[in-house]
Amino acid sequence: MLLESLVACSGVTLKAVATSLSIPIESGTVTAEGDLDFKGTLGVSKDSPVGFLGYRLIFNLVAPKATDEQIQVLKKLTERYCVVLQSLKGPVNTIFNKVDGKVAEPEDSSKGVKRSLE
Repeated sequence: MLLESLVACSGVTLKAVATSLSIPIESGTVTAEGDLDFKGTLGVSKDSPVGFLGYRLIFNLVAPKATDEQIQVLKKLTERYCVVLQSLKGPVNTIFNKVDGKVAEPEDSSKGVKRSLE
């Protein structure tokens, strides 16, 4: 799901940037690859890391009318404005609260996603 989110977000971002800057892209593909050690993720080995060790985001673009400079600008701005890509670069602040009774609804649900564990 993480790699799918990265592909979706970066693809939409790329299209928005290309449209905004009139960079002629005829078609293309976005592929995300990740290196994952399942021994750590599945708890088989305490010495193996949990999660992805690295990512690759690959754009194959059919853009015969785009200049090399335009493609470099497209790369730079897609990397800058892709929310998922930028989020993967930053830390996550994890907060655990033990509560008694019913868990209250968040005051501002636009700040995140909430999922029940029941």
